[in-house]
Amino acid sequence: MHFKTINKYRSLVGELVSRDLKTKYRRSILGFIWSILNPLLMMIILTVVFTNIFGYTDNTFPIYVLSGQIVFSFFSDSTSMAMSSVVDASALIRKVYIPKYIFPISRVISSFVNLTFSLVAVVIVMFVLKIHVTPSILFFPIPLIYVFLFSIGIGLILSSIAVYFRDMIHLYGVLLTALMYVSAIFYKAEDIINKPFIGFLLKMNPIWHFIDMFRNAILFGKIPNIHDNFVCVGFITVSILMGSIVFYKAQDKFILYI
Repeated sequence: MHFKTINKYRSLVGELVSRDLKTKYRRSILGFIWSILNPLLMMIILTVVFTNIFGYTDNTFPIYVLSGQIVFSFFSDSTSMAMSSVVDASALIRKVYIPKYIFPISRVISSFVNLTFSLVAVVIVMFVLKIHVTPSILFFPIPLIYVFLFSIGIGLILSSIAVYFRDMIHLYGVLLTALMYVSAIFYKAEDIINKPFIGFLLKMNPIWHFIDMFRNAILFGKIPNIHDNFVCVGFITVSILMGSIVFYKAQDKFILYI
């Protein structure tokens, strides 16, 4: 994956992102407003359900749920879309030469655009609940950039696998459900982090680290420290390296399977 090549094809990337966004909201009356409504409605449902289950009563819990849900939804949507990107672009790939990694990357970018709209929901809820805002909120873009880069690496891996093993597209939904339950979205991480098995899974889950950093910045007034950044950058580095290697080795044979 070369940044110069991506820059060379930036117009194509822009067209692919625009197409994805238009397709997502085609024939929808509310259009991009759903990027705000979806997380708000899910937050209301999850907050009502899990407040009763776990007994959380503080007014920060809706933001706790919403922040985790937004980050996880971005990862879920972006990687799911990236996974099928090469297969979906098979007609174009057969006709002209285009660096194939452009397709999964453009899908992650289009999901990131949706994420920026979803942030409006966070602002609305923080205003309604009168959440105290601290200077640490200025650092909220850092975990979002981290999960964006991490998703690119995972998207490259998944898009390579999906070309040869189409069942992965269906299997991935199950894997995402399992991942969601160890991402501390609708329960507080401190309740399980010290438990032997589930606590280990939580610590080894990259998405939880991105969610935790995002929450600390917007909700708990904590600036990302060196350790948190080191852990997140480590996950990103492994993801990008593995994604680039897997995609590079597989891409020459894509044409035989798409």
